[in-house]
Amino acid sequence: MAKVEVKNLKNEKTKDLTLNADVFGVEVNDIVLKKAIDLQLAASRQGTAKTKTRSEVSGGGRKPWRQKGTGRARQGSTRATQWVGGGIAGGVQPRDYTFKMNKKERVLAVKSALTHKVQDKELVVVDSLVVKSMKTKDIKAIIEAMKLEGKVLFIGSIESDMENLYMATRNLGYTYTILSDEINVYDLINADTVVIEEAAIKEIEEALK
Repeated sequence: MAKVEVKNLKNEKTKDLTLNADVFGVEVNDIVLKKAIDLQLAASRQGTAKTKTRSEVSGGGRKPWRQKGTGRARQGSTRATQWVGGGIAGGVQPRDYTFKMNKKERVLAVKSALTHKVQDKELVVVDSLVVKSMKTKDIKAIIEAMKLEGKVLFIGSIESDMENLYMATRNLGYTYTILSDEINVYDLINADTVVIEEAAIKEIEEALK
């Protein structure tokens, strides 16, 4: 079992915490991890791109010239695919990009992402993420005090009041705030540093056990 330090927002150690090896110390499955990321990105695609076929393009009802005797190739409509302004052959149509992934794979993917963060020393556990101010400059001061680098993902407990932290971090392009029941593979992997509230650790372990 891995042990991590629990710190306060002043970057002072308060105690040690033993992480559940069944959640934060599994054998990382990169294939399932990639599949989960692809699933999440695919689900975010609108799939509304569309081109018109020759039957959907307006106009072209009249035959442009007679069938024979002109010396030109026979044409039935100015909206055929070879004409400028005509329909598109084999063009993109609206579609659903989502695909299914079973529950065991989804759970394993989240465990693998969390294990990655522990192994790479990119997981920081704090005693509380409840802040009194919703000012962005105060959060920037906390980030500097804790020496957090790159994209930072804050994960709070569902029992904590995270409104001030959410409001303070939303103006920064490199910080994100979610609750423990919202954790997902993409956000975990996309973050350079994950800061988790101690109470959220217990909630995550309970949900993924």
